[in-house]
Amino acid sequence: MDDEIKRAIRGIALLNASEHDGKTRNDAIISKIIGFKPELREKIKEVIPIISQIVDEVNTIPLPTQKSELESNFPELLVVKPKQDRTGLPPLEDAEQGRVVTRFPPEPNGYPHIGHAKAAIIDEEYAKMYGGKLIFRFDDTNPENERLEYYAAIKVGLDWLGVKYDQVKNTSDDMELIYKKAEEFIQSGYAYVCTCNKETISKNRREMVSCKCSFGDLSQNIKRWNSMFEKYKPREAIVRFRGDMHSENTAMRDPTLLRIIDEPHPIHKDRYRVWPNYDFAVAIEDSVDGVTHAFRTKEYELRNELYYEILDKLKMRKPRVLEFARLEFDGMPVSKRVLKPLVQEGKVSGYDDPRLPTLEAMRRRGIVPEAIRRFVLSLSFTKSDTLAPFETLESFNRKIIDPTSIRLFMVTDPVKFAVKNNNMTEIEIQNHPQKDMGKRTVKIDGFFYVSGHDAKSLKVGDEIRLLELYNVKIVKSGPDIEAEITDNSFKPKIPKIQWVPAQNAVKIEVLIPKVLFVNEQFNENSLEIKQALTEPHYLELNVGAEIQFVRYGYCRKDSANQVIYTHK
Repeated sequence: MDDEIKRAIRGIALLNASEHDGKTRNDAIISKIIGFKPELREKIKEVIPIISQIVDEVNTIPLPTQKSELESNFPELLVVKPKQDRTGLPPLEDAEQGRVVTRFPPEPNGYPHIGHAKAAIIDEEYAKMYGGKLIFRFDDTNPENERLEYYAAIKVGLDWLGVKYDQVKNTSDDMELIYKKAEEFIQSGYAYVCTCNKETISKNRREMVSCKCSFGDLSQNIKRWNSMFEKYKPREAIVRFRGDMHSENTAMRDPTLLRIIDEPHPIHKDRYRVWPNYDFAVAIEDSVDGVTHAFRTKEYELRNELYYEILDKLKMRKPRVLEFARLEFDGMPVSKRVLKPLVQEGKVSGYDDPRLPTLEAMRRRGIVPEAIRRFVLSLSFTKSDTLAPFETLESFNRKIIDPTSIRLFMVTDPVKFAVKNNNMTEIEIQNHPQKDMGKRTVKIDGFFYVSGHDAKSLKVGDEIRLLELYNVKIVKSGPDIEAEITDNSFKPKIPKIQWVPAQNAVKIEVLIPKVLFVNEQFNENSLEIKQALTEPHYLELNVGAEIQFVRYGYCRKDSANQVIYTHK
């Protein structure tokens, strides 16, 4: 291996160790060295043992010595590079205008979430950037977890996001091709059929021991392969890649390529029972679909070696694989293993519960697609872990919805408020302070409700302004407040509060989503429900309307008597 590469690995290992109390890890160095020298992706099998050796050496050095060596031999790594202002995504390597093909390959095993949104938007943006095309492909080769409901939900989610794709297909429609490639693998000796139990396979992989099945001849493997379609039961036989059981990369220790699943497929029913796993199917599909740049999250990075090995052995065209960090929000995990039990146990109302990171929940909460797109692109294309605060997305959303959100008055914990000398019967109020969104007429009879929070601070003699109405002086405090009009002039120093007319106030409840998980534990108080009163004009708004309740925040109308709090 080139001395320059070894030097680069050592420098990266020392830097990483010095940032983590003197200890570094193989996986941290693998991603960084490939980022430094992308051409090493196809030589990762040779690189991993060297990384492992250098990591072991660095971890035995005391932290002060690590820092000293770093400063003496690798000063360039300590230079903080100024951040460059850049909008959108960085250029792609080996990309030709008009020839870039990307793909978005979700498995239809759940509802789409913010992580899917990031992947789909990146795929689409790169296709647009180079005048290429985007393939929307369902990776549907695990019938145990897949349902037609999820195919539909993912498509609805993508359409809501505004993602434009050029082709829709299912991996399961190419099963005959996948079988042909599997047989080619077995015939060439690159794969074998294993009948060991799960525990034995796991033990052998941990101990780097070759499976006895790997020594079977071709006739045995062909016979077992044919038996997988009728004779063997699930988990009694699998097709395994003939990799390297001594590889430092565990993904290469004879991984599974195909297995038996007897659950009916949502589309093909009982037509197939031998199904490829992700590694085998995605490599073949990317190649035959003409994908030039295949993006996936960085947890698959160690599987790149297997991806390329499969295509090399099949003599198929190889796309370029690039990784990016997963996206999820702090306290709002996207894992299906976490979300499904919440729904099944009734801890949330469904996949559109506004506390969740699903696209249905985002839509219902009042987050608009353009805000998600701008948010994703602001993160750019990076492998850095992205555990973003939800407030970052909120800030993008606020800028978009503010110009089109009607302003209404709303009060919580209402307190009666009477103006004794009221002389008005109605008032016209602008629906938006800057934009021409028309006016609404509010009937006035001198009896109002104000917020309990505001009422607590009022005492006899105080002067306040009822927004859009007039200035009043408090003449009676307590459970029911009374006041008298003083004048209508603008007085900047007196408090200004919102109100709701008592005669036709509309009762609503406000659903307020909060952090779903605290310290990895479900937050039982993650949904607050407040009772409130608002103006009668609320009833004229369509479900889905975004409202800014004055001095309260943005909410989306969810029904005739319910709104969901979007954000401040």
